[in-house]
This record gives sequence, C-alpha cells and structure tokens, in this order.
Amino acid sequence: MSPAPAAGGPPTGFRTPFREEGGFLLVIDQRKLPDELVEVEVRNAPEAANAIRQMVVRGAPAIGQVAAIGLALSAERATETTAIARRAILRAAAAALRAARPTAVNLGWAVDRMMARFEAVGDLPEDGIAVAAALRDEADAIVTEATTDHGRLAVFGLAALPVREFGPLRILTHCNTGPLACGQFGTALGIVQAAHHAEHEVKVWVDETRPYLQGARLTAWELEQAGVPHTLIPDVAAGSLMAQGEVDVVLVGADRVAANGDTANKVGTYPLAVLAARHGVPFFVCAPTSSIDLATPDGGAIEIEERPADEVLHIRGVRIAPAGTDVRNPAFDVTPAELITAIVTEEGVIRSPFAADLAEKVAAANVRHAAARRPSAPPAAAPSGPLEAAG
Repeated sequence: MSPAPAAGGPPTGFRTPFREEGGFLLVIDQRKLPDELVEVEVRNAPEAANAIRQMVVRGAPAIGQVAAIGLALSAERATETTAIARRAILRAAAAALRAARPTAVNLGWAVDRMMARFEAVGDLPEDGIAVAAALRDEADAIVTEATTDHGRLAVFGLAALPVREFGPLRILTHCNTGPLACGQFGTALGIVQAAHHAEHEVKVWVDETRPYLQGARLTAWELEQAGVPHTLIPDVAAGSLMAQGEVDVVLVGADRVAANGDTANKVGTYPLAVLAARHGVPFFVCAPTSSIDLATPDGGAIEIEERPADEVLHIRGVRIAPAGTDVRNPAFDVTPAELITAIVTEEGVIRSPFAADLAEKVAAANVRHAAARRPSAPPAAAPSGPLEAAG
C-alpha cells in the first residue's frame, strides 16, 4: 500500500472514494482531508485490510466494497498458483479483512459473499482465471448494488423528511455518511444532498465528531463540494440547539443494525438519540439492508471496536492531554431501538416495531439483487425520483 498522486488537481466534484486504474485500486486517503487529496494504491486484499484498519478508507458501506475489490485483486494476482495455495491466500486475506473493523457488518457481509462465491467455484477446474473472473464478478455486483441501493435510499429518505412551512429544514448529522463513507452515493448525507438537488431549502448542523473529526474534516468538506448550506458545531452543542428549537430532524448512518432495531453507529450517536427523544426531534437511522444483521438479536451482542489512545490524546499530531493520561476510545456506541423514529433503507422506511419489517426488507433486497443479476430479467422496479441527486 503506497501513496499515489491524486488525479485532476483540486478535489472539486469528486464522485467516489476509490477507483480502479492500471490493475490497482486507488483509494482517497481520508486521513489527509480536507487539506490534501491524496490517493493510496491498494494491490491486494492484505493491503485493503491495512487501508481499512488504518482508516485510509472508512464508512461501513465503503469498506465492504473496498474489501470485495481487494479480494478480487488477490485472486487476479494468484491465477498462476496452485489451487491449494490460492485457497490459503484467499482464506488468510478474508480473515484479515474481517478483523480489520469488527463492528461494521458490511465488511464481514461483503467478505462472506466473496468467499461463498469462491467456494462455489471450487478447485475444479484448477483454473485460477476462472476463480479470478468469478470473484471479480461478485465484487462488481457488490459495488453496483451499493450504488443503486444508496440512490434508492435517498429517494425514500427524501420523501420521509419532515416539512417546515417557513425557512430551511434544519438537519443535524453525525460523523460522515456521504460518498466518502459509502461509495458513489451517501446514505444519511445522500438524503441531504437529494433534498438540496431537489431545491428543498435545507440547513445542516455538522457536529465535529470527536475524536477523529469525521464531521469537521469530511462531512463539512463534502457539503462544501455539493454547495449545501451548513454550520459546523462542537459535539456538545447539539443539546442546546435542540432545546432552542433549532433542529428539525437528526439523520445518522449505521455500522450495524441488530434484528430488533438496536443500532451501532459512530460513538456519540446514542447521546444524540437521547437528546432528540427529550426534545421531540425525529431521529432517523439511514442504512442499506447490507447494514442489517439479522443474526445479531440486539445491541448487547454487537462487538464494539476500541481504537488507539493516540486518537484521543492528539489532534493532527498535536498532543492535547498530558502524557500518560489513561484513555478509553470506543469507536461506536449502541442506540436502543426505542429511541429511533425510523430506519430508512433502500426498500422503504421502517417504523417501530422494527423486527418483522427489517427481516422483510432484507428479503426484498435479496430478491431484487438476484433479479438484477439475471440477464433475462426485466429491470427491478425503483422508486420514482432523481437518483442522481443522492450523490
């Protein structure tokens, strides 16, 4: 994994956090934003795992897509090996990818899909080219599905937004849920951008999202690129804004939605949900069905990743606390389902109680994806609306 020069000069109008060129995956190094647009070269699955672990790329949907492409690249580089060696390479790479960020279900989901496709091809014929072609096909499907799904999600989310009679709709966001986190289209931020492109008047409160500052560094940057009015606030200001009646809706993403609707997302999401409930502000979780984990019964079963202490002790390399200070740095927290107004997916908007509808939406997405991959099948029905507005 090595840095590569960014193409095209300034980052204006970027559409996706990664692209393939010359047999490599070029990933925007999100650690450098907003100051520099630098791409990192990823040549195989182990390098993809490193990029994910080091947060070169982050966001649950995006890391799932990068993992899938990484496995495809590893298979393409192993076409001349024996079947036994190829299996060992891919299984080791899959394990490294799964372990890179344990809370985000999209990562394990994408890796499991890729490895299931590999196992379906099997070792006969012992043709590495056939294996590579199958894994490339699966990775392309994962990326294509994400693009379509996030666009559909934005359309459903736009229709679900509350209406304000006078003045802009005031939306509070947390962390980063735009294309940088998701691929071609965002999820929660995709809804915001869809509203803006549909000429709905919106104003976005961007919380800074300590300690990694995804809101300040990434969301504010994406909104600036899109021309969406926004104001950056300290995380601790959210409650006072709600108390003053200056927030109409909270939109957040999700790294894992349990079967009962409990949702793991960037740490700080739970207190926002508590504040929103206290002040009567709708709280929407915006997530594709690939973020729904029906095998996890509730939030108590979700593994919460702990990040390095240095992320809290330093900001952009500058120490902000005494040396030796003890640190806890959970990357995520869990918001109980009862604090969530609605979960917006690419199959529609779900309201409490969530369990039955979550399972139904996952099944519907699986059917639609399968139909889209059959060459003779008619196009899957999509909700009406400007899908391109979601980016």
